Amino acid sequence: MISIAVTNPLAAPRTQETVSVALADVLKIVPGFDVRKALITDAAGKPILSQLVDMDGDDSPDELVFQTDLGAKETKKFKLKVGQRPMVTRDEYKAYGRFVRERHDDFAWENDRVAHRVYGPDLETCPKEPLTSSGVDVWVKRVSKLVVNEWYMTDNYHQDFGEGADFYAVGKSRGCGGIGIWAGGKLSVSKNFTHSRVLANGPIRLVFELTYAPWDAGSAHVAETKRVILDAGTQFNRYESTFTGQKGALSVGIGIAKHPGSAVKVDAHSGSMRTWEPLDGGKAGNLGCAVVLPAGARLEEHHSDLDYLVVTGAPANGRLVYYAGTGWDRAGRILDQAAWAAEVQSLAARLAAPVKIGLSVDK
Repeated sequence: MISIAVTNPLAAPRTQETVSVALADVLKIVPGFDVRKALITDAAGKPILSQLVDMDGDDSPDELVFQTDLGAKETKKFKLKVGQRPMVTRDEYKAYGRFVRERHDDFAWENDRVAHRVYGPDLETCPKEPLTSSGVDVWVKRVSKLVVNEWYMTDNYHQDFGEGADFYAVGKSRGCGGIGIWAGGKLSVSKNFTHSRVLANGPIRLVFELTYAPWDAGSAHVAETKRVILDAGTQFNRYESTFTGQKGALSVGIGIAKHPGSAVKVDAHSGSMRTWEPLDGGKAGNLGCAVVLPAGARLEEHHSDLDYLVVTGAPANGRLVYYAGTGWDRAGRILDQAAWAAEVQSLAARLAAPVKIGLSVDK
């Protein structure tokens, strides 16, 4: 049996924190450990919901994730052992995403707090309402259950029947967290995604990838693979955009759509940009959107006709990591603009001081 110590280095609590244990580290200390039968219990021996995650699509798990609450500066102990992994019930699934062929190739995803979609190739030539846009759409929800399949099935998700709705307008903007290449003082953006694949689909963590065909961006001809990770219990997606075809350094603009009545705040200290705006003219409450960069990332503020932008540099390996998410005041968690600012700042603090994980073999 293996002991796991999870430590919160912050002087602030962390709620529903996702803990990710690298299975390669487990095998280093216990060679031959059957990772496919890995079970997590708390210190008292009570089983904890966990998920085996294959991060590279080779049908072999790479991580074991579970969630816990941590107090300020608290360390919690867990046990990892081999056993029969239990079946997960439908109600335990809190993260989900899929390719939506029946709706012009959307890709839609959600957790128990937020929902989003992006547009696929068929929408570019849709006879009724064609749209070419790699922006990120927002669906607001006031329920913790998964709604994507039901909303597509009824095909009436622009009206709120008590669960939430699609009140957000993306068009050709970046939506909430879409990107482009910043070159020559303007933003060059891709067309709709061309391919998708799902690597992990709950109950705790969703991982999927979208591929965007090469596009002209100043002197570069760039292609993008975007990996998205969304865990249960968070307002924020983790985006990892890998660019190929570039020559030299790239500047990337990450955007939030400009909408009437929106207020924007860029905070260099937390590496973030956030907005607060009325939905449907205020009839549907207010929405916060934010982009948060990893600690220490370069940040410049720019605006285009359609978007508020933060511009940062892609690392030499062409892989840019950032976070983007939303908060709706009618969901009951983010009640006002000040609460949204606090949520964004809290994420930035957690990113700067991730939990520490220690593994040891029980004697």
